[in-house]
Amino acid sequence: MSTFSRRHVLAAMTGAALAGSRAWAADDPWTTVYPQILKRIQPPKIAAKQFEITRFGARADGKTDCTDAIRKAIDEAARVGGGRVMAREGAFLTGAIHLKSNVNLVVEKGATLRFSPDPKLYPIVLTRFEGLECMNYSPFIYAFNQQNIAITGGGTLDGQASGEHWWPWAGKRGARPDDPNQRKARAALVEMAEKGVPVADRKFGDGAWLRPMFIQPYRCTNVQIEDVTITNSPMYEMHPVLCRNVIARNVKVSSHGPNNDGCDPESSVDVLIDGCTFDTGDDCIAIKSGRNADGRRLHSPSENLIVQNCVMKDGHGGVTMGSECSGGIRNVFAQDCQMDSPNLNVALRFKNNAVRGGVIEHVYMRNVKAGQVAQAAIDVDFYYEEGEKGSFTPVVRDVEVVNLEVKKCTTPWSLRGFKSAPVRDIRIRNCTFAGATKPPVAENVEGLKLDNVTVNGKPVTA
Repeated sequence: MSTFSRRHVLAAMTGAALAGSRAWAADDPWTTVYPQILKRIQPPKIAAKQFEITRFGARADGKTDCTDAIRKAIDEAARVGGGRVMAREGAFLTGAIHLKSNVNLVVEKGATLRFSPDPKLYPIVLTRFEGLECMNYSPFIYAFNQQNIAITGGGTLDGQASGEHWWPWAGKRGARPDDPNQRKARAALVEMAEKGVPVADRKFGDGAWLRPMFIQPYRCTNVQIEDVTITNSPMYEMHPVLCRNVIARNVKVSSHGPNNDGCDPESSVDVLIDGCTFDTGDDCIAIKSGRNADGRRLHSPSENLIVQNCVMKDGHGGVTMGSECSGGIRNVFAQDCQMDSPNLNVALRFKNNAVRGGVIEHVYMRNVKAGQVAQAAIDVDFYYEEGEKGSFTPVVRDVEVVNLEVKKCTTPWSLRGFKSAPVRDIRIRNCTFAGATKPPVAENVEGLKLDNVTVNGKPVTA
């Protein structure tokens, strides 16, 4: 073993238990767990009857407010037992769209739903903002306690967020000093959640500057988002919360504003993200389960999630867990993805700390090719944001990465646990890391196992 590898990979490891929690070939979750998850995830069954939004008063001129017409079409479809609400060729200006059970919102190729920048068109609803439940502006497309809902068709959903609308509320890059922003309301929401203020009393909206999400099914079952393009979102693009049986397939996301995550399943079970393309201003995919006390109150993990056949371009992380992970995250499978951008920071990312205190476990990645990432290819960071300044134990354990090929990165992996809470059982097998400018980092790690791993053409072994 080279001096380079031994000094930087092993020196910081505590209690290096070289055997992982399972043998390489024994009890392989890809053959035992993955097929069962995939089998359970099925698209909703929705009637084929069509309801043209133009029949209810919508105009495809990009100027007429079609909010009421789309609502009437959805109501009528739901009244008769379900169907397909059709937006055909042209541009339709709208406010919030609230889906109902057994309704498929079909935005056909050549059609665009343009969402108005007027906050008054987004009524106050129960939502989740950065892992905290509150009453705030409705997401652009929202559903609460519904089942068998879909958004399909090949068309475009344009949030019209920009440096003039929605994005300045974040108070981040590009915002002018005199722009109103979310900082005061966000701090108030965090404090309310920590104090256990009832959700119904966490009222925001006008004057609070908390941005709405784009698509947010909340407590829904059987959700499908397929064959649409999403652009210019105020915040997260796809954000299923407390949902079960969710499919995001062949969705193209292109949105580079602050907190513009591509797909963030939160406290959701049985989720498939398949064949999607992400070009985002934040994490391409970020799996979450609630922040701090609110996540522990709901105690609803995200579990049984599959990410496959996706393309990740710009973004903070390709596949990310956290940082809102207080409810726990487990059984995540990622495979056959392409990642490549100088503006993509990390391929596989874990964000946790002593304030979140979430358990992230059983995460498996295989057959991923990354042309380049700007930072570490694999990153586990317990020092994210508040770091050790909390009383809850962060956990990341049982992570396996197989057949990851990285052509350029700053460092192959950066694994940083606490002395009191080591990162445990990380297995890296048949992986190549080229173009690394810094050595790998392993601080407070137990059970790091390397098998057939090369860094800059040289084998590295534990």
